Amino acid sequence: MNRKIVYVAAVVLAILHQDFWLWDSTEVVFGFLPVGLAYHAGYSVAAALLWYFALHYAWPEDAVRFAEGDDSTTSENSVSHSPESHSPVSNDEAQR
Repeated sequence: MNRKIVYVAAVVLAILHQDFWLWDSTEVVFGFLPVGLAYHAGYSVAAALLWYFALHYAWPEDAVRFAEGDDSTTSENSVSHSPESHSPVSNDEAQR
């Protein structure tokens, strides 16, 4: 459910990025900042918050376990990518 919320929020932000309603505005915010620039400053904060929530709530746990090197989720039939597994000499022969 959390991933769906993040995906929907990303689509909404993508739509809101097209701020065509502010293109012809001559208003200023705080007496010096054009309203379009103020809008995009707020938009940038919203995008940063969305990225935070995406990382915190929607990031796949499999990617984290893979990056940390946790092999407990892999099956016994999976291929090992360690250098020792590709050696033509078995571990017993190498110790002699």
